[in-house]
Amino acid sequence: MTHTMSRRILPTPRALRPWVAGIGSVSVGAEPSEPYVQLPDTATKLVFRVDEDGHRSTLVVGPRTRASYHLGKRFTSCLEMRLAPGTVRPLLGVPAVDLVGDAALLEELPGARARQLARELRHMTPEQVVPHLARTLPDRLSAAADRSRTALLQAGADALSMRTGHVPGQVRDVARELAVSERQLRNLFAEGVGLSPKHYARIDRVHAVLARADDVPWAQLAVASGYYDQSHMTSDFRTLMGVPPRSYFSGRLPDAQPCQATARH
Repeated sequence: MTHTMSRRILPTPRALRPWVAGIGSVSVGAEPSEPYVQLPDTATKLVFRVDEDGHRSTLVVGPRTRASYHLGKRFTSCLEMRLAPGTVRPLLGVPAVDLVGDAALLEELPGARARQLARELRHMTPEQVVPHLARTLPDRLSAAADRSRTALLQAGADALSMRTGHVPGQVRDVARELAVSERQLRNLFAEGVGLSPKHYARIDRVHAVLARADDVPWAQLAVASGYYDQSHMTSDFRTLMGVPPRSYFSGRLPDAQPCQATARH
């Protein structure tokens, strides 16, 4: 049976933009018939999910260090909120490094902050979640966050990210620009992102390759994405995606695995 999958990028309310990097929705109309890929991801996400029987759940999905390939699992709709660097601890009460590679029900995270948020969201539909958070989170997060550390982390993340006309800097150079040691930068990233600065930059570069591979020759894309050469790009892509770029874009993917239940469910 084929399935209908719809993905949309939703507007992020202005009040949430310092704390939320993006919001999107996914809906599936029937049993998925083809494998899907979960890309490496630097962000921790809140996922508000409605199953086909109407059951609602809120998951916390931590950063993914490598791609994984899965057999489809049916659900009705899903709202994903990507947390900006530095948002995880003030919102959920845990460092981001504790969530890497994990998926947990929000109410099962340790600490009062996560439980409070779970109580607030328990009976809400996905459509009600974003307006509620836009009203309640900014003051709560401003009171809980160390704004100077958050600003430093976000500046580091920006310097290590791909964007038009900008090739990410080396970790040592970014640390020097921010007037911190490489160790301090690693600690900032562990708490606020969950990944090392180097791994953060690697994942961001692979996303740049995924976004531009159809438009730019491989060798040119490698240089534009901050790699030494095409060979370096191919090696890094294979490490994070499980296959080299040519295999991935021609559909020769690793064997898909069944979806796993949430790790703490």
